[in-house]
Amino acid sequence: MPKPQLFVLNCAAWTILTVVVAQFPVTVFATSSTHGASGVAQMNILQAIVLGFVQGMTEFLPISSTAHLKVIAVLLGWGDPGVAFTAVIQLGSIAAVLWYFWKDLTRVIKGATRAIALSDYNDYDFCLCVGIALGTLPIVFFGLLIKLLIPDFSSSPLRSLGAIAIASILMSLLLGIAEKLGKRQRDFEKLTMADGLLMGLAQSLALIPGVSRSGSTLTAGLLMGLERETAARFSFLLGIPAITAAGLVELKDTLGLQLAGAGIASLAVGTISATVFSYLAIAGLLRFLKTQSTWVFIWYRLAFGVAILSAIANS
Repeated sequence: MPKPQLFVLNCAAWTILTVVVAQFPVTVFATSSTHGASGVAQMNILQAIVLGFVQGMTEFLPISSTAHLKVIAVLLGWGDPGVAFTAVIQLGSIAAVLWYFWKDLTRVIKGATRAIALSDYNDYDFCLCVGIALGTLPIVFFGLLIKLLIPDFSSSPLRSLGAIAIASILMSLLLGIAEKLGKRQRDFEKLTMADGLLMGLAQSLALIPGVSRSGSTLTAGLLMGLERETAARFSFLLGIPAITAAGLVELKDTLGLQLAGAGIASLAVGTISATVFSYLAIAGLLRFLKTQSTWVFIWYRLAFGVAILSAIANS
């Protein structure tokens, strides 16, 4: 089977799984596992592997990894894995990005360093690095603002299943508009520092669970006239500083909880699982977007949101 068709089949499988599982009472999937405040201490290894798989396969697809981690864990009766577990295993996704783009990253960093030494501030590699730095500022600013104004954000209504469903539906509509209106005329070599800042503003929307960092940045990239693959590739690179910072902060706080050995093991296993499946998702998505549109994700997000609202209405 051709790889693009295989990729579509995989996404369709996620849709069917979500819709089917959402029709069953949560108690059918319940386990005896319970989570502490951190969402880590009582998580077993199998659960960590499964959630690492969910994280890896959804972090870089425009469908929201945070939403899927919470929804699938809740539907399986495991409870909300929590902000800490979610943020820490995202480090596995960052490891996958570094792994996949290592040659590109080292080239860009060397080029930017050389440009600074030569005071050549029009150099492409230097401008790309500055663009990523500028694009990171909005999510850092709004992330800190949320921590100051909403200290209990992890349990706020914005993390409820209903809010996730609505965000998923709205973002599917926005991505559909971007797919229709986007000119797709600029490749990776035509990126500018302004692109970094604009995409960074879109990235900050992902602080709301269900929005999807990849989805919001891909939507913005298409509206800015970028090719699909270029928008996705730049989105991956732009996410490195933001996701790494969030993951390290949560890792520091989580380690401060003096977790039991099982809790540390579940974090480690979940992170490794996320690394492997994130790498596969990155490679698959970039190949897919070379020849295909984003409509499969648009319809998936719409179905995902509707399935959640249907489950809530029937509960």
